[in-house]
Amino acid sequence: MSRPILFLDVDGTLLPFGGPGMPAVPDAPESWTAASNPHLARVDRRLGPLLAGLGCELVWATAWMHDANEVIAPLLGLPHLPVADLPAYDGDRGADDLQWKTRALVRIADGRPFVWVDDVIGHADRWWVEIEHPGAALLHQVEPAVGVTSTDIATIAAWLRDVEPPVG
Repeated sequence: MSRPILFLDVDGTLLPFGGPGMPAVPDAPESWTAASNPHLARVDRRLGPLLAGLGCELVWATAWMHDANEVIAPLLGLPHLPVADLPAYDGDRGADDLQWKTRALVRIADGRPFVWVDDVIGHADRWWVEIEHPGAALLHQVEPAVGVTSTDIATIAAWLRDVEPPVG
């Protein structure tokens, strides 16, 4: 049986933005995703072992794409992770009010239980996943100025303990 997937965003999730001393939105991609980004100091290094200890398949689901493996994974002590095959970023929401990642994550999960950790998840995304995804799913939204906390990890761990494994 396949383990559940944890789709992991970076901006506003592992790398907080907004709030005191932070830009209201991430800077231009070439500077924001660079290892020299001074805001990387806000990444909570304690999250790496907590995420790795969840027992699920960690997958980057971020506009950072493979840069997440080069910049964020080493900060967290994580190995190179798979990167979700996402469409090109063209803003957080489409005309249908779905987040730009929603359809791709449901397709990639292919019925497997999954957790999606992001700072941009709306009602339309929850509805789409409920209708289109036959497996269990937890769409866990975090506050972008704070990012993922140990409380978020505990919530995810509890959900993972209770989720039924896929049949097959």
